[in-house]
Amino acid sequence: MSTYDDIVQLALERGFYFPSCELYSDSSAGFWEYGPNGVKIKNNFLDLWRRELVRRDAMLEIDGTQIMSRSVFQASGHLTNFSDPVVKCTKCKSSFRADKLIQEEVNIEVPERLQNDKVDMLIKENNIRCPSCKGELSTSERFNMMFKVEIGPNHEEAYLRPETCQSIFVDFQRIFKVSRRKLPLGIAQIGKSFRNEISPRQGLLRLREFYQAEIEIFCNPDKLNDLQKFESVRNTVLRIYDNQQTMEVTAAEALEQKIIPNKLVAYYLALLVEFFNKTGIVNKRTRLRRLSDDEKAFYSSVAFDFEVDTSSGWLELVACNYRSDYDLLSHSATSKANLQVMDDDVKVLPHVFELSLGVDRCIYSILEHSYFIDREKDDRILLKLKPYLSPIHAGVLPLLKKDEFKSKSFDLVSLLNRDFDIFYDESGSIGRRYRRLEEIGTPFAFTVDHQTMDDDTVTIRYRDSMNQERIKINDVHSFLTKSLSVDR
Repeated sequence: MSTYDDIVQLALERGFYFPSCELYSDSSAGFWEYGPNGVKIKNNFLDLWRRELVRRDAMLEIDGTQIMSRSVFQASGHLTNFSDPVVKCTKCKSSFRADKLIQEEVNIEVPERLQNDKVDMLIKENNIRCPSCKGELSTSERFNMMFKVEIGPNHEEAYLRPETCQSIFVDFQRIFKVSRRKLPLGIAQIGKSFRNEISPRQGLLRLREFYQAEIEIFCNPDKLNDLQKFESVRNTVLRIYDNQQTMEVTAAEALEQKIIPNKLVAYYLALLVEFFNKTGIVNKRTRLRRLSDDEKAFYSSVAFDFEVDTSSGWLELVACNYRSDYDLLSHSATSKANLQVMDDDVKVLPHVFELSLGVDRCIYSILEHSYFIDREKDDRILLKLKPYLSPIHAGVLPLLKKDEFKSKSFDLVSLLNRDFDIFYDESGSIGRRYRRLEEIGTPFAFTVDHQTMDDDTVTIRYRDSMNQERIKINDVHSFLTKSLSVDR
């Protein structure tokens, strides 16, 4: 069984995530739900994202609506450009996303904007047929992935947002005015987006309803190299994939070698890399892949994808796009509003650099990179999560089901549970309880035993090493505070 299958099985059995509406046979693919452990790790991940990116860079955060008017997506270009190539089986009538089908069947990367006739040529040249019934495939067509909705009794046309950033763009002028900030200004948003994917599969890796954490940095295009805070990341090492090779260079070297066009882009790529270094994803299995002109989105002039190596291949986690003035210019033209702002007494229409992060894919990647089978210890399964990302920070376990053991355990839980995620467990042998906690990534377990009754100490069991030591009950809170620190 592959690691992907291992993760899905663990997710289902331990409440990380599972299919939506799984009681019903007519439930649609591409919709998954987070269980209790999944919600906790997602929230911890987003807390880290806010800490390392939003607060570190003094960004602002908004929460926009999920349904937006037709005009927004007319201006953004989504009504005409937001589409994927689809082919249908002439025999069983199944539909497939053509570019992904080609990649899966013959391992050929298909550029995002490749024309339909060239997609058809690749299918014909490689004799690709329906994976389900081996029937012939139709010629490709473009399928718009927007979810259309109707508002009110007059059926006003609107759409579920396919990305969270459009509300940032249409709200920019108001936010800039009320915040009394200066360029460059980062505006962030976490929320759900919706894409009517042709053939979603592989759990959290391709969804129709998904979480994004997006950052849009509004900047003066004439001052992209006037960024004093770049000095704080100039020595951050970036793994950049370009022209079929991966190079390790500092942010400063990437600028000198013109791999990255300016200090602003280099600074935010470095911040992104430093953030992911704290997620537990293995650094040597990540890269910033520079996209070719055929691969870039229609609004992007410079683009990098932050990718991670998984059992399913290289997976895009963050799209990093220099969108220039495409968005504000388009919304200005469609709305007839002047979206220029003042920057040092000069009117400017800001350019935008974007870091668009797929939360669900990040959660999956963290789980896979943390998944470990200890062959030397009876094949025990554990998630070596960073302690601050773990859904349960610590377990509290009475050695015996006696009243005095349980009473001490409940006292310890009460001492901790307002500040930490604590799980109390008295069911089964102590070894089995340790294993259950370690399987979901719990870094510490505190056992109340006979000695606790004498000296108010408990045993700490460490997840990764299985080592144990004793600690005073009154010291447990400070121990967890220190051990769960991101900067530890």
